[in-house]
Amino acid sequence: MMETADTKKVLEETKKKMTKAVEATKREFQNLRTGRASIALMEGIQVDYYNTPTPIKGLANISTPDAKTIAIHPWDPSVINDIDRAILKSDLGLTPVNDGKIIRIQIPALTQERRNELTKLVRKVAEEGRVAVRNARHEAIEGIKKMEKNKVVPEDLSHAAQKDVQKVTDTFVGQIDEALKHKESEIHEI
Repeated sequence: MMETADTKKVLEETKKKMTKAVEATKREFQNLRTGRASIALMEGIQVDYYNTPTPIKGLANISTPDAKTIAIHPWDPSVINDIDRAILKSDLGLTPVNDGKIIRIQIPALTQERRNELTKLVRKVAEEGRVAVRNARHEAIEGIKKMEKNKVVPEDLSHAAQKDVQKVTDTFVGQIDEALKHKESEIHEI
């Protein structure tokens, strides 16, 4: 792999952008309810705590005592009703059961129709991730071609660098495909 400092810098920046795209895709996958209890489902929920939006994990201990239940133990019992309301307002479609000390959420089994909807949704999220990776590749290749045009790097190094960018792109797209395969199996196994 022949490269100059300029092409190496472009490749490193591209890897950073692609890594962020893969991480964002995996985060989106975590936030999708698949019929299995996961602490990650509570990640995006904000509770109005003394007029300040606060994540649930900043107000309570969250656990999964079994595969179908999420338990939320607030550190301050006075906030339990606020947590309850925040979960009900979220778009997760979950119904919390509040006993005054602990909130329990039973994760319902997925219907076949919901599984199909989720499969379409995760494929869409994966495609958005792939597009972000390909956009980073496009920017990198354009940058390398510009360096070649401005005589910063010779033609042979430009072509080698473009091949390196493509190899990196294939690796990151593969990571997204692997995460998609895992999420789809999670959706259909339960």
